[in-house]
Amino acid sequence: MTLGNLIRALVLATLVLLLVSPDLFSGFFNLFTKNNQPAIYNQGSLLDITVEHLKLVLLATLASTILAVGLAIIVTRPFGAEFLPLSRSLANIGQTFPPVAVLALAVPMLGFGWQPTLLALFLYGLLPIFENTLTGLTNLPPTVTDAAKGMGMTGWQRLVKVELPLALPVILAGVRLSVVISLATATIGSTVAARTLGEVIIAGLLSSNTAFVLQGGLIVGVLAVLIYDALAALERFLMARTGQLGRATA
Repeated sequence: MTLGNLIRALVLATLVLLLVSPDLFSGFFNLFTKNNQPAIYNQGSLLDITVEHLKLVLLATLASTILAVGLAIIVTRPFGAEFLPLSRSLANIGQTFPPVAVLALAVPMLGFGWQPTLLALFLYGLLPIFENTLTGLTNLPPTVTDAAKGMGMTGWQRLVKVELPLALPVILAGVRLSVVISLATATIGSTVAARTLGEVIIAGLLSSNTAFVLQGGLIVGVLAVLIYDALAALERFLMARTGQLGRATA
């Protein structure tokens, strides 16, 4: 095992231990309390809150990926090229309206809870996935696509067997960026009663308990780094595989 992998394993093990048995870290977090404040968040299970946070991010990213990749496929086909400006405008909605504004507009329609947060994360995650998918599908090696046509593949076969596999690493880079953004942005969902790690941070801010703020921030930060790192490793693996596919097709 390399030093980098050893560090990753230790960080992951420490995070799991914090979520499963947070009292083991009470001595450390006591350093950031005052006036006999509790050192460990005591208004819910850190593990349960983290799972809910991750579920919300996963669901939003999945929905963003389906729509963004679908739109990119459509606008890179001859029949859908004219819809590129409209699709790009749709993908830009999340970046045009900050998540806080989306929450403010969504609460009167959807009520308090996880739904407004899911909508905000979904819209915010569209742009990086759409643009990366567009880049991946429009920058394929001409020799590979010409070879696929020469082999008699239909448009659908080229898309499924050649174009998407070759573009997958670039698409995954957009998904990676979207996930990391969503992990951090989801914390604001607690302002509208969504169960995310933001409730730990907000509880700490309201009670001036730095230990709570530190716990919520550390968990979000470590999750973002570990997931980013894992997706980057998967992206490198896929790039190696698609390189082999490209050579085989050519």
